[in-house]
Parts: sequence; C-alpha cells; structure tokens
Amino acid sequence: MMARLAAAAAVLGLAGFAASESSAREQWRLVPESSLSAMLDCLEAEGRTLVSAHRGGPSPGLPENAIPTMDAVLTAIPAVMEVDVAQSADGVLFLMHDDTLDRTTTGEGRAADKAWADLAALRLTDSAGWVTPYAIPTLAEALDWAKGRTVLQLDFKRSASYEDVIEMVREKGMEEGVILIAYSIPSAKKLHRLAPSAMISLSIESPDALEEAVAAGIPAERIIAFTGTRLARPDLYAALDEADVEVIFGTLGRSPNSIDNVIDRFGTDERYAELSQGGVDMLATDRPREAAAALAEAERLPEAGMCGVGRGD
Repeated sequence: MMARLAAAAAVLGLAGFAASESSAREQWRLVPESSLSAMLDCLEAEGRTLVSAHRGGPSPGLPENAIPTMDAVLTAIPAVMEVDVAQSADGVLFLMHDDTLDRTTTGEGRAADKAWADLAALRLTDSAGWVTPYAIPTLAEALDWAKGRTVLQLDFKRSASYEDVIEMVREKGMEEGVILIAYSIPSAKKLHRLAPSAMISLSIESPDALEEAVAAGIPAERIIAFTGTRLARPDLYAALDEADVEVIFGTLGRSPNSIDNVIDRFGTDERYAELSQGGVDMLATDRPREAAAALAEAERLPEAGMCGVGRGD
C-alpha cells in the first residue's frame, strides 16, 4: 500500500500543486494523437478515467475560469479543463460562470451588459473573496493556452453565441481539443450542425435518451454522455459502453450534499476510484487533485505515454 501511495504522489507531483517556475517544463499534456474520439476510446480500453476540473479547478489564491488556475492544475495532474463561455456587449467571448460580476470579480452588474474594455479592467477574486492579480481571460486566450496542452470542455452561458464560439474554435485550430456541452437534444443538434467533427457532452439519463439523440441526427460516436451528479448508474454505464459512448459523471456541486463535499467530509476519497471501476470514463469534479490521487492509487489515472497523455516540455 505504501509503495502505491508513493507512486501516486510521484505521478501527481503532490509536493506542491501551486503554479511554479517548473510548470512550463513539467506540465502534463493531453493531446489527441489522431482524434479526441480515438483518445477517449484508447483510455477507456486501458481502464483509465480522466479528471475534468470544474471551472478550471480553483483553489485559494487561484480563481475559477482563469488561465493561471488551469496552469497550476495541469502542473499537478493530467486533466481536462471545464470552463464557462460568456460574451460581452460588444461581442468578445470570455470565461465566466455567473451572469453577474459580483461573486468572482471586482466589478458589479450583469457581465453581458458590459463592453469588453470595462470587463478587461477588472480583477478576478478567489472563492474567499480575495482579489487576485488575474484578469478575466478571453476565450481566444484560453484556446491558445490549451492548444498542445489539454482539452477544454466549453459550457455555453446564455450570452454566448454558438456560432461565434465555433468560429473561434476553428480559427484557433482546436476542433480536436474541445468538448462542447449541451443540455438538450436541440442544443446538441445545433452544435453538431455547426461543428460536425466535435465531441458533444450531452445529458443522457437512459439508453432511450441516447436512442433519441441518435434519431435526431447526432452520431453516437460524437456523444459523451453526461449522466448526472447524484447517483452512480453502473447499469446505464454498461449500456452506454455497449454503444461505444463514454460516460461523464459529476461529483461536483455547491450543495453540502454534493458527492465531492460528502467525500471530503467523511475522508472517503477512494470513492473516486470506485466510480471509475464502475464504468465512469470522466469525473467532473471540484476536487480534481484529490480525485486524481485516488485514481492514481488504484491505477485508474492515465499515465504518461498512454493514449496521447504526456508530461514534460
């Protein structure tokens, strides 16, 4: 057991998770060798589960939806980065979860009502409300940072134009480096029409829901099934595996009863590995480092040299 814990620590760089001078040299990389679909298939065949860092994996001093935050996470663990995309009043795409500025920035009011010049002058705050030196990143900056480093899951806010986001993704050559999040079949159908080669995370609660999506014209090979945040469903995961559809399960959430918070409260990080063993291919979590440590201990975390996963320059 101690040897496995030591190996997990070595894999994750548990001596320090904060961004450092070594981050540019020693970061993990998730770069599809041919296609993102093939990479996910390869990892599934290897019995490995990816971590998806919710809102980029914020921690004290490192705010959500910020490039330095994602940079720090990628220094520690191999991870997909889930980010939120909004749009300013003058059409600039940027990263932010809330409709309003008050919780995560030094500003106030509705973000979509502001011109980009006003948004760019603000500073991001961390979860404790401390003002950081970091500015709101544009989607263009985030895509530039992610290219050759990792995969971005893009969660569309109400202000963000699907067309403008897809155009930006294409402009940056990141069609194989993004997962587009959809919460309904009509949304997924529109995203597939705009970006036929892109992977789409679509809420799927039953095999019938997958059949409905495919009947609507969304190919199964383009779907990653988001299966909720409450109960693990090994029976559903098995059915999706039969259809060659990867599974995302969310342990995240602000509620005290979110799975992440319950695991943290009771000290049962091994639950992350159990979810992986039960058929979850990607864990969407607010505790990416802890989830990755548990996966590594169980030999369920992707390793360098496996399926397009690497580490170094």
